[in-house]
Amino acid sequence: MTGVAELSGTGQTDRVVVVGAGLAGAQCAAVLRRDGWQGRITLVGEEPHAPYDRPPLSKDVLLGKTDNPALDLDFDQLGVELLPGRRATGLTPGGAGGVLHTDAGDEPYDALVIATGAEPRALPGAERAHLLHTLDDALALRALLRPGLRLVLVGAGWIGAEVATAARAAGCEVTVVEAGPAPVPGVLPAEVGRAMAAWYAEAGVDLRCGTGVSAVEPGAVLLADGSHLPADEVVVGVGARPATGWLAGTGVALDAAGAVLVDERLRTTVPGVLAAGDCVSYPSARSGTRLTVQHWDHALQSGEAVAATLLGTDAPPYDPVQYFWSEQFGRMVQYAGRHGADDELLWRGSPDGAGWSVLWLRDGALRALLAVDRPRDLTQGRRLIERGAVLDPARAADPEVPLKSALAAG
Repeated sequence: MTGVAELSGTGQTDRVVVVGAGLAGAQCAAVLRRDGWQGRITLVGEEPHAPYDRPPLSKDVLLGKTDNPALDLDFDQLGVELLPGRRATGLTPGGAGGVLHTDAGDEPYDALVIATGAEPRALPGAERAHLLHTLDDALALRALLRPGLRLVLVGAGWIGAEVATAARAAGCEVTVVEAGPAPVPGVLPAEVGRAMAAWYAEAGVDLRCGTGVSAVEPGAVLLADGSHLPADEVVVGVGARPATGWLAGTGVALDAAGAVLVDERLRTTVPGVLAAGDCVSYPSARSGTRLTVQHWDHALQSGEAVAATLLGTDAPPYDPVQYFWSEQFGRMVQYAGRHGADDELLWRGSPDGAGWSVLWLRDGALRALLAVDRPRDLTQGRRLIERGAVLDPARAADPEVPLKSALAAG
């Protein structure tokens, strides 16, 4: 257990407490036990439910295909103590471990993993609006969706598109309001977002870009351009921030956005305390900057990586190729890598076609790609990004040429 000894400075630890029972925390606990941790493992979660998968909340749960997307983990069989319904309120580090404080009492630890994730951003003046973050949020919203319901969604990001998809399937009249010039602003260039805007119209969704929301009133939404939208219900999806307010005054360093600062092994600035998932800011040599990633794949991989650090295994520094997906308006949208504003944008196929991709190249090397109903592009492209492969732009732009066959000569 050399990795743990390095963290605590006191030799082998006994009890690991993981605070946050989402995917990152649950994966950490499961991998710890699977890979040989002999000590006690305690998983503390704020929600009353056993750990579950979040992506289905805006998809299968809203569509009524499932009521509980529970993770396929048997914590009793794993020998993991699960403590649901406990909210973290602080921690007191010590020379050999410390104490996690919760609203249901204290939990002493020898090593602590922070995996409290992210929380949705509220919209000022929209106290009546719904947020979609938890299973209970999704079940409550599903109960409201019905034919003829006038639903206004604030934000045309990934969540907004997925909720709009489910709401239209339920027969709702849906309007989506986006302050940016096109869907997914700040993540995708406007020219790519505009290609996705056509999907809203095809689905019968009224998409209004370039205007914000001034207020949510009873029965209506007031827009910044003076328009009034009739609204029986309003859902806000304008991003999320790290759920780390409870760490104030603990000595755990945060960045300006509130993310936990960790090193390449996911260790925080406090000995014996690590962090994983949506709440962390980690150094990425691949990207040349620190990253805070709020997607399923990062939660899964960082949960496993933080377990490896605790176990002292000889794992490489944490720096995966980013990946996420979204199912919206009958399409599978997948993204891998990380692009910059100065990267060369290359279309692979036409956005008017059944499937297409967008590539981002830097000095000829593939840095990122967005694939719409082209899963093979995503699979091959992800491997090419990992390798830093240089592509022949003409061949890469031809959708009939497999990406793996579009390498530059020499």
